[in-house]
Formats: sequence, C-alpha cells, structure tokens
Amino acid sequence: MSDRFIEIDLCRQELRVIDQDRLIRRFSVSTSRYGPGERAGSECTPRGAHVIRALIGQGLPAGACLVGRRFTGEVWTPELVRAEPDRDWILSRIIWLSGCERGRNRLGAVDTMRRYIYIHGTPDSESMSVPFSHGCIRMRNGDVIELFAMVTPGMPVKVLA
Repeated sequence: MSDRFIEIDLCRQELRVIDQDRLIRRFSVSTSRYGPGERAGSECTPRGAHVIRALIGQGLPAGACLVGRRFTGEVWTPELVRAEPDRDWILSRIIWLSGCERGRNRLGAVDTMRRYIYIHGTPDSESMSVPFSHGCIRMRNGDVIELFAMVTPGMPVKVLA
C-alpha cells in the first residue's frame, strides 16, 4: 500500500482513494460549514498534506457512537438524536489526521491532530456533498467502514481547496 493515498477535494465535497496514480474509489463527503482553514477554534477543515495518525473503531458495529475516541456502548438511533439533538455525532470509525506542514497544519495554533480532525461516520440522514461539519470530514457509515479497511496509519492524505 506504499503508493496509496487519499485526496479530499473541498470544492467537490469528494474523497478519492488513489493507488499508483489510479483512482480506486470515490466517496461523497461533508466538510466544514465554515470552509477551509487551519486555525484552532475555527471549525474549518484544514488544507494541505496530512497523514493518518490513528485508526479507531476496528470491529465496532455500524453506527457505533464514539466520544473522546472511545465507544460509548451506544449505537445510533433516531431516538438518540431526539434525546440529544445538538450532539455532534461521530459514528462507526475514526481516521485521525495529523498535519505534515509546519506552521500550516502542524504545531502551534494550526495543528490538525490537536484540533482532533477526523474522517468519521455520521448519521445516514445527514446530507453528503454539502459542507456541514465542525471541521472534520464526515462520511456515510458504510462508506467510512469501507474506507477504514483500505487505509493504514502513516498513509498520506491531501486536502485540496
């Protein structure tokens, strides 16, 4: 998998898996409602070169609820949403990103990893291809589970604006 990488196109709201310059898979995503940006607290999606820092959620059921990168024991249901309508749902899997560009998306007030920027599942009722997240890259649960099986820690991720 050494020639495999992920490309996230913020304008197209699309994530692509590329292997040896060949498109392997394309997914619709939802990135930040506030657009691109790197500053801590901005709730923007950071741009530039990243790597996958960690993979979290292996073996969890689709819709598993994660808080603080830990499984809560809950599996998403419409009833949970009614009980907690303002909760930022992180579901199924977490692919945690770390910036590679010092001063742009790594270290200080622009550190992607310290901002807890993930590729993660979201309720399937949420729209894709429309920017709506709090900075992370949201995917359908089935899609993030499929992507999770295709990636490894250290794999490059390019976020394009």
